[in-house]
Amino acid sequence: MSASVSASELAAATPSTRDRYVDLLRVASLGTVVLGHWLMAAVTTGGGGDGQVEVGNLLAVEPRLQILTWALQIMPVFFFVGGFSHALSYRSLSRKHPDGGSVYPAFLRARLQRLLRPTMVFIGVWGAAAVLLQLAGQGGGLLDVALRLVAQPLWFIGIYLAMVAFTPPLLTLHERYGWGAFGALVAAAGAVDVLRFALDVPFVEFLNFAFVWLAIHQLGFLRADGRLTRPHLLAGAGLAGAALLVAYGPYPLSMVGMPGEKVSNMAPPTFALLCHGLWLVGAVEWLRGPVGRWLERPKVWRAVVAANGISMTAFLWHLSAMLGVYGVLLALGADLPAPASGAWWVQLPLRIAAAAVLTAVLVAAFRSFERPAARSSRASGSRRSGAYSGPAAALGATLCLFGVLGLSMVGFGGLFDGRSALLIAVQVTAPTAVAMTLAGWSLVELIGRGERSSA
Repeated sequence: MSASVSASELAAATPSTRDRYVDLLRVASLGTVVLGHWLMAAVTTGGGGDGQVEVGNLLAVEPRLQILTWALQIMPVFFFVGGFSHALSYRSLSRKHPDGGSVYPAFLRARLQRLLRPTMVFIGVWGAAAVLLQLAGQGGGLLDVALRLVAQPLWFIGIYLAMVAFTPPLLTLHERYGWGAFGALVAAAGAVDVLRFALDVPFVEFLNFAFVWLAIHQLGFLRADGRLTRPHLLAGAGLAGAALLVAYGPYPLSMVGMPGEKVSNMAPPTFALLCHGLWLVGAVEWLRGPVGRWLERPKVWRAVVAANGISMTAFLWHLSAMLGVYGVLLALGADLPAPASGAWWVQLPLRIAAAAVLTAVLVAAFRSFERPAARSSRASGSRRSGAYSGPAAALGATLCLFGVLGLSMVGFGGLFDGRSALLIAVQVTAPTAVAMTLAGWSLVELIGRGERSSA
């Protein structure tokens, strides 16, 4: 996409073979996550009169509302859509390069470019701001909260990076075993929870970061091959499974993490979250027919195309916008009512509207980085892949994965203080996480540009 191509022109040029519903699901899933974050955030000043800012969760204050996460925790749909798109992209590149030598590096660069370019800008802006604030001796209050919280959504990008990296071998398993490959991942996720809850095996639960999300991703492969023919059965089985596990098992009602809870369905993912993902995927597939016909309307499709062009930028900056709104309220001396109180609910639409406006401003400032970088004809010419381009590209993706995940855990605060977080038995600091992400992204770009073509 060039800067001069409008959403209207792109919409008008959409081929008849494009699956428009998948584009809608991508936008709707990210938009629902953004709305959920704005709704659940409960920012207050401490009761001790010291002005300490605290960020809580509405669902912890009002546990009855946790059932809403069965609709608002829609990230499984995004990963499902990712599986669909990755399968089509990798197969397209494989047809262009039947020798297979240059497919993997080109695939990684093509799939990661639009994801990592706006992410690296986000990391750069917030990293620079954190350095300047610390050098100036500024901090405390909402600033410290912001430096810690704004990086948290990066966990999603880290998981998505892993899905991209694992697409080739898992797609091969899918093409050989079909539903059997998906079933094996589901069985593995269930076995992990048995080992975790019944046998109390330490650390085994972290394996479900792979098994749960990759199982959802595998459903996207099945969708790409037209094999999700009975979505109502998938939705029913997933909903029944999640309800039974929550009712009779050790699983909480909320499908997002709650402060202070002993067990989280999200971190690490549980078998209950996998069932939740199955019900969501089945439900959205069940609606594909009527919604697909609605998307044939030109105005509707133009709106979806426009939203797709800014969705990742909006996702990255939406928490910054929300905290910015609270910062303005605090600076003006406005009272922050107790979460879930009458005054809190009255203010909620106004806060969400203000956050949406500020997000739009940030999107206008940074949206250009979401567009793929232009390729010169020289870069896509006749150079062939080296013998180690595949492993080098995989190393780059791995560095990005661990760097982004580490940064999501430790945040941008205390850059010079050695503040760290535990990432798979390794203590990671923010500078280390940023360095890994930069190195990995540079390696993927370098290897990908050396290929004969990209997606």
